[in-house]
Amino acid sequence: MNNRLTELFKHKQNNLLSIYFTAGYPELTDTLKIAKALENAGADFLEIGFPYSDPVADGPTIQQSSEVALKNGMSLKVLFEQLKDLRKEINLPIILMGYVNPVLQYGVEKFCTDVAAAGVDGVIVPDLPMYEYEEMYQYYFMRNNLCNIFLITPQSSDERIRKIDALSEGFIYALSSSATTGKNLAVSSDQTNIYFNRLKNLQLKNPLMIGFGISDRESFTKACGTANGAIIGSAFVKSLNEGFDEIRVQEFVKAIL
Repeated sequence: MNNRLTELFKHKQNNLLSIYFTAGYPELTDTLKIAKALENAGADFLEIGFPYSDPVADGPTIQQSSEVALKNGMSLKVLFEQLKDLRKEINLPIILMGYVNPVLQYGVEKFCTDVAAAGVDGVIVPDLPMYEYEEMYQYYFMRNNLCNIFLITPQSSDERIRKIDALSEGFIYALSSSATTGKNLAVSSDQTNIYFNRLKNLQLKNPLMIGFGISDRESFTKACGTANGAIIGSAFVKSLNEGFDEIRVQEFVKAIL
Protein backbone atom coordinates (compact mmCIF):
# COMPACT_ATOMS: atom_id res chain seq x y z
CA MET A 1 0.00 0.00 0.00
CA ASN A 2 1.26 3.46 -0.91
CA ASN A 3 -0.18 6.59 0.61
CA ARG A 4 1.24 9.63 2.43
CA LEU A 5 1.68 7.68 5.65
CA THR A 6 3.56 4.71 4.21
CA GLU A 7 5.68 7.09 2.10
CA LEU A 8 6.58 9.09 5.21
CA PHE A 9 7.96 6.00 6.95
CA LYS A 10 9.99 5.09 3.85
CA HIS A 11 11.76 8.43 3.99
CA LYS A 12 12.01 9.03 7.74
CA GLN A 13 12.57 6.25 10.25
CA ASN A 14 13.53 8.08 13.44
CA ASN A 15 12.20 10.71 15.84
CA LEU A 16 8.81 11.03 14.16
CA LEU A 17 6.36 13.21 16.03
CA SER A 18 2.62 12.67 15.70
CA ILE A 19 0.14 14.94 17.45
CA TYR A 20 -3.43 14.03 18.37
CA PHE A 21 -6.21 16.58 18.79
CA THR A 22 -10.00 16.40 18.95
CA ALA A 23 -11.97 17.63 15.94
CA GLY A 24 -14.23 20.57 16.82
CA TYR A 25 -12.27 21.55 19.94
CA PRO A 26 -11.91 24.12 21.37
CA GLU A 27 -14.20 25.65 18.71
CA LEU A 28 -16.16 23.77 16.05
CA THR A 29 -14.27 25.45 13.19
CA ASP A 30 -10.75 25.00 14.64
CA THR A 31 -10.04 21.57 13.11
CA LEU A 32 -8.17 22.63 9.96
CA LYS A 33 -6.60 25.68 11.63
CA ILE A 34 -4.97 23.44 14.24
CA ALA A 35 -3.85 20.93 11.59
CA LYS A 36 -2.22 23.68 9.52
CA ALA A 37 -0.51 25.17 12.58
CA LEU A 38 0.89 21.74 13.52
CA GLU A 39 2.19 21.20 9.99
CA ASN A 40 3.89 24.61 10.08
CA ALA A 41 5.36 23.80 13.50
CA GLY A 42 7.10 20.64 12.27
CA ALA A 43 4.89 17.68 13.25
CA ASP A 44 5.36 14.65 10.98
CA PHE A 45 1.76 13.45 10.90
CA LEU A 46 -1.51 14.13 12.71
CA GLU A 47 -4.27 12.17 14.38
CA ILE A 48 -7.64 13.88 14.38
CA GLY A 49 -10.02 12.41 16.93
CA PHE A 50 -13.73 12.24 16.19
CA PRO A 51 -15.55 12.62 19.50
CA TYR A 52 -17.79 10.03 21.11
CA SER A 53 -20.07 10.32 24.14
CA ASP A 54 -18.51 7.38 26.02
CA PRO A 55 -14.73 7.56 25.50
CA VAL A 56 -13.74 4.81 27.95
CA ALA A 57 -10.03 4.63 27.08
CA ASP A 58 -9.47 8.35 27.37
CA GLY A 59 -8.33 10.27 30.40
CA PRO A 60 -10.10 13.40 31.67
CA THR A 61 -8.38 15.84 29.27
CA ILE A 62 -9.50 14.12 26.07
CA GLN A 63 -12.89 13.18 27.56
CA GLN A 64 -13.51 16.85 28.31
CA SER A 65 -12.44 17.90 24.80
CA SER A 66 -14.84 15.29 23.33
CA GLU A 67 -17.72 16.59 25.44
CA VAL A 68 -17.06 20.18 24.33
CA ALA A 69 -16.69 19.14 20.66
CA LEU A 70 -20.02 17.27 20.77
CA LYS A 71 -21.72 20.28 22.36
CA ASN A 72 -20.18 22.43 19.63
CA GLY A 73 -21.96 20.21 17.08
CA MET A 74 -19.12 17.98 15.87
CA SER A 75 -20.11 14.69 14.22
CA LEU A 76 -18.62 12.51 11.51
CA LYS A 77 -20.83 14.23 8.94
CA VAL A 78 -19.63 17.68 10.05
CA LEU A 79 -16.02 16.50 10.16
CA PHE A 80 -16.12 15.17 6.60
CA GLU A 81 -17.63 18.50 5.51
CA GLN A 82 -14.71 20.31 7.19
CA LEU A 83 -12.15 17.98 5.62
CA LYS A 84 -13.35 18.70 2.06
CA ASP A 85 -10.64 21.38 1.77
CA LEU A 86 -8.00 19.42 3.71
CA ARG A 87 -5.69 18.73 0.79
CA LYS A 88 -5.87 22.29 -0.54
CA GLU A 89 -4.07 23.39 2.62
CA ILE A 90 -2.27 20.48 4.29
CA ASN A 91 0.28 17.98 2.96
CA LEU A 92 1.02 15.93 6.10
CA PRO A 93 -0.33 12.40 6.48
CA ILE A 94 -3.60 12.48 8.45
CA ILE A 95 -5.22 9.72 10.48
CA LEU A 96 -8.71 9.76 11.97
CA MET A 97 -9.05 8.21 15.41
CA GLY A 98 -12.19 7.29 17.31
CA TYR A 99 -14.43 4.60 18.71
CA VAL A 100 -16.22 1.95 16.68
CA ASN A 101 -19.83 2.93 17.57
CA PRO A 102 -19.96 6.13 15.49
CA VAL A 103 -18.31 4.25 12.60
CA LEU A 104 -20.90 1.46 12.73
CA GLN A 105 -23.73 3.99 12.92
CA TYR A 106 -22.30 5.83 9.92
CA GLY A 107 -21.74 2.56 8.02
CA VAL A 108 -18.26 1.09 7.69
CA GLU A 109 -18.23 1.03 3.88
CA LYS A 110 -19.46 4.63 3.61
CA PHE A 111 -17.06 5.69 6.37
CA CYS A 112 -14.05 4.26 4.50
CA THR A 113 -15.18 5.82 1.22
CA ASP A 114 -15.67 9.25 2.80
CA VAL A 115 -12.40 9.05 4.75
CA ALA A 116 -10.52 8.37 1.51
CA ALA A 117 -12.45 11.06 -0.40
CA ALA A 118 -11.34 13.58 2.25
CA GLY A 119 -7.69 12.75 1.58
CA VAL A 120 -7.14 10.96 4.89
CA ASP A 121 -4.51 8.22 4.96
CA GLY A 122 -5.45 5.95 7.85
CA VAL A 123 -7.79 5.17 10.70
CA ILE A 124 -7.35 4.11 14.33
CA VAL A 125 -10.39 2.45 15.90
CA PRO A 126 -9.07 1.01 19.19
CA ASP A 127 -12.20 -0.98 20.08
CA LEU A 128 -12.67 -2.63 16.67
CA PRO A 129 -11.84 -6.31 17.30
CA MET A 130 -9.06 -7.66 15.10
CA TYR A 131 -11.09 -10.68 13.90
CA GLU A 132 -14.04 -8.43 12.91
CA TYR A 133 -11.70 -6.20 10.93
CA GLU A 134 -10.14 -9.18 9.19
CA GLU A 135 -13.40 -11.04 8.49
CA MET A 136 -15.80 -8.17 7.74
CA TYR A 137 -14.11 -4.83 7.06
CA GLN A 138 -10.58 -5.22 5.75
CA TYR A 139 -11.81 -5.17 2.16
CA TYR A 140 -13.26 -1.64 2.55
CA PHE A 141 -10.01 -0.32 4.03
CA MET A 142 -7.84 -1.91 1.35
CA ARG A 143 -10.13 -0.81 -1.48
CA ASN A 144 -9.84 2.79 -0.27
CA ASN A 145 -6.06 2.63 0.28
CA LEU A 146 -6.45 3.26 4.02
CA CYS A 147 -4.08 2.07 6.71
CA ASN A 148 -5.88 0.55 9.67
CA ILE A 149 -3.70 1.07 12.73
CA PHE A 150 -3.88 -1.46 15.57
CA LEU A 151 -2.95 -0.84 19.19
CA ILE A 152 -0.81 -3.09 21.36
CA THR A 153 -0.18 -2.88 25.13
CA PRO A 154 2.38 -4.32 27.55
CA GLN A 155 -0.13 -7.16 28.09
CA SER A 156 -0.28 -8.11 24.40
CA SER A 157 1.27 -11.53 23.76
CA ASP A 158 4.08 -11.94 21.24
CA GLU A 159 1.67 -14.04 19.17
CA ARG A 160 -0.93 -11.27 19.07
CA ILE A 161 1.69 -8.63 18.26
CA ARG A 162 2.99 -10.74 15.36
CA LYS A 163 -0.57 -11.26 14.07
CA ILE A 164 -1.17 -7.48 14.21
CA ASP A 165 2.15 -6.91 12.44
CA ALA A 166 1.05 -9.22 9.62
CA LEU A 167 -2.33 -7.46 9.29
CA SER A 168 -0.99 -3.91 9.51
CA GLU A 169 -0.14 -1.20 7.04
CA GLY A 170 1.44 2.08 8.11
CA PHE A 171 2.59 1.53 11.68
CA ILE A 172 1.70 -0.19 14.96
CA TYR A 173 0.54 2.01 17.83
CA ALA A 174 2.28 0.76 20.99
CA LEU A 175 0.61 1.98 24.17
CA SER A 176 3.25 2.73 26.77
CA SER A 177 0.95 1.30 29.46
CA SER A 178 -2.53 -0.11 29.90
CA ALA A 179 -3.74 3.06 31.63
CA THR A 180 -6.04 5.65 30.13
CA THR A 181 -4.59 8.49 28.06
CA GLY A 182 -2.87 11.33 29.84
CA LYS A 183 -0.93 9.30 32.42
CA ASN A 184 2.73 10.29 32.35
CA LEU A 185 5.17 7.78 30.90
CA ALA A 186 7.45 6.47 33.64
CA VAL A 187 10.59 6.97 31.58
CA SER A 188 12.87 5.08 33.96
CA SER A 189 10.45 2.33 35.00
CA ASP A 190 11.83 -1.22 34.81
CA GLN A 191 8.51 -2.50 33.44
CA THR A 192 8.57 0.10 30.67
CA ASN A 193 12.14 -0.84 29.76
CA ILE A 194 11.30 -4.58 29.65
CA TYR A 195 8.29 -3.87 27.40
CA PHE A 196 10.26 -1.59 25.06
CA ASN A 197 13.08 -4.13 24.80
CA ARG A 198 10.60 -6.92 24.04
CA LEU A 199 9.13 -4.88 21.17
CA LYS A 200 12.60 -4.17 19.81
CA ASN A 201 13.56 -7.86 19.93
CA LEU A 202 10.44 -8.92 18.00
CA GLN A 203 11.90 -7.20 14.89
CA LEU A 204 8.51 -6.29 13.46
CA LYS A 205 8.12 -5.38 9.80
CA ASN A 206 5.97 -2.32 10.56
CA PRO A 207 7.27 0.87 12.17
CA LEU A 208 6.35 1.42 15.82
CA MET A 209 4.94 4.61 17.31
CA ILE A 210 4.63 4.86 21.10
CA GLY A 211 1.73 6.74 22.66
CA PHE A 212 0.01 7.38 26.02
CA GLY A 213 2.01 9.40 28.52
CA ILE A 214 4.31 11.20 26.08
CA SER A 215 4.18 14.82 27.17
CA ASP A 216 7.62 16.45 26.98
CA ARG A 217 11.05 16.20 25.39
CA GLU A 218 12.29 13.64 27.94
CA SER A 219 9.46 11.15 27.39
CA PHE A 220 9.53 11.77 23.62
CA THR A 221 13.29 11.05 23.47
CA LYS A 222 12.88 7.94 25.63
CA ALA A 223 10.14 6.56 23.35
CA CYS A 224 12.19 7.33 20.23
CA GLY A 225 15.04 5.23 21.64
CA THR A 226 12.83 2.16 21.15
CA ALA A 227 10.37 3.11 18.44
CA ASN A 228 10.35 5.13 15.22
CA GLY A 229 8.62 7.95 17.02
CA ALA A 230 5.99 8.96 19.52
CA ILE A 231 2.46 10.31 19.69
CA ILE A 232 1.41 13.19 21.93
CA GLY A 233 -2.28 13.63 22.73
CA SER A 234 -3.44 14.79 26.14
CA ALA A 235 -0.59 17.26 26.69
CA PHE A 236 -1.36 19.00 23.39
CA VAL A 237 -5.14 18.97 23.91
CA LYS A 238 -4.56 20.54 27.35
CA SER A 239 -2.57 23.32 25.67
CA LEU A 240 -5.72 24.19 23.67
CA ASN A 241 -7.88 24.63 26.77
CA GLU A 242 -7.48 28.41 26.66
CA GLY A 243 -8.31 28.51 22.95
CA PHE A 244 -6.41 27.97 19.71
CA ASP A 245 -3.35 30.17 19.29
CA GLU A 246 -0.90 29.52 16.44
CA ILE A 247 2.11 30.84 18.37
CA ARG A 248 1.30 28.58 21.33
CA VAL A 249 1.11 25.59 18.95
CA GLN A 250 4.56 26.50 17.53
CA GLU A 251 6.00 26.79 21.04
CA PHE A 252 4.48 23.45 22.11
CA VAL A 253 6.05 21.53 19.22
CA LYS A 254 9.38 23.37 19.57
CA ALA A 255 9.57 22.31 23.24
CA ILE A 256 9.28 18.63 22.21
CA LEU A 257 11.65 18.49 19.22
